[in-house]
Amino acid sequence: MRRAGDYSTGDRPLALIVTNGGLGADEADRAIGLADAEFRGRTDWRGAIDRRFDHPGPIELVAVEAQGVPDDMLAAALPRLAALRGETGARFVVALDQGQIDLVAEALLGERVELLCEPTLADRAAAFLIGLSGFSRDTLHDRKGDGESAQLRQLNEEVARISRVLSRLANEDKRPGGLADRSLGFTPPPATPAASNVTAADVRKIIRGRRLRNQFFADGLFEDPAWDMLLDLYAAELEGAQVSVSSLCIAAAVAPTTALRWIGRMTDVGLFVRQPDPFDRRRAFLGLSAEARAKMESYLTALRQGGFAAL
Repeated sequence: MRRAGDYSTGDRPLALIVTNGGLGADEADRAIGLADAEFRGRTDWRGAIDRRFDHPGPIELVAVEAQGVPDDMLAAALPRLAALRGETGARFVVALDQGQIDLVAEALLGERVELLCEPTLADRAAAFLIGLSGFSRDTLHDRKGDGESAQLRQLNEEVARISRVLSRLANEDKRPGGLADRSLGFTPPPATPAASNVTAADVRKIIRGRRLRNQFFADGLFEDPAWDMLLDLYAAELEGAQVSVSSLCIAAAVAPTTALRWIGRMTDVGLFVRQPDPFDRRRAFLGLSAEARAKMESYLTALRQGGFAAL
């Protein structure tokens, strides 16, 4: 099977959808239209199990509609989809239910995968648009291209396309955000080489303090999922406990899709590592990498030695 990058630039990219039909399929069809693209390949979940991925050209994006699919069918098909991802290099956008997080994440969590938990039309359209844009760090820094002017022209065209799509999504939820002011730097005294005496109870106290803020301020004002998940995994490690992907999503205190996006990013940069469940191959746990563990220990030790409060 040829990978997406094996085709010439004149070939039209292919979007493939895996679905058993229903509302999710209808929403996916509408969303791919909003992204100015189309699905030219289709298969159902039985076809995914049997690896019926016939297609006329390069697969650039695979839309996977997992909502409502039985767990046994998911468990049988997901390894095939993971293999398809490796063979084609395609981007994957997976719509799933909250109860499917652990099962889907075990097979498809990683780079070039967007996991959407109970997504809206706008969520799907945005994910398809980004997945089909063709931009990546490699693309923007390709020394074999037509030069900087060609890249800028292509980028301008893509920005214009994104603007057109966004104009069609008038009902998309508005979330707080924006550019942050540059903060003043502060360097605390370094931690001494002495062994850390930070306990799991200390870390859980920090977590409770962070959640307490939401009782006095508006929801979403203090969202910081990356840090919340680092704290939760560090506390669990000190307790000798294991944390599933779905449990970590809860600890992130944000919408599941946002949490999954951050889990993917933290895994990509080497802070989170996957730990297979020895009793259930369909589920994986997440833990801190050795680097992340050392940094958390040093940070919390430095806070304690400096007399600082941690939130």
